[in-house]
Amino acid sequence: MAGSLSAEEVARVAEFRAALRRFLRRSERNARAAGLTPQRYLLLLMIKGAADHSEQSTVTELADRLQLAQSTVTELVRRAEETGLVERERSDVDGRIAHLRLTQEGERRLAKSFTSNENERQALQQAFEHLEGALTA
Repeated sequence: MAGSLSAEEVARVAEFRAALRRFLRRSERNARAAGLTPQRYLLLLMIKGAADHSEQSTVTELADRLQLAQSTVTELVRRAEETGLVERERSDVDGRIAHLRLTQEGERRLAKSFTSNENERQALQQAFEHLEGALTA
């Protein structure tokens, strides 16, 4: 069996987990205040924040980034389209692929929630830096 865990080490990790949970809870509250469900907020965030900086994504890319089944993401996208937050555009290269982009309303709601989360992001960053510093010391 591996060596016993120190109370100090476990306390640092527990405090980070608590900070992460506070971040998620407050982010969810801010999303709702912007008229978004937490899942829709994440959907819009992942589309706008595409890894390639294109501000667009595909259902397949979103399924990977959100760690959800493709059928679940397809349903999320469909509902976001119905509420006017997301629009599809067929790829010029491959007609089977649809690129997803935010509409003006999607941009507005994402921006409202995103800017409301600034303090939470800073607090989480500080918690991570504290954890990282303590673990490398």
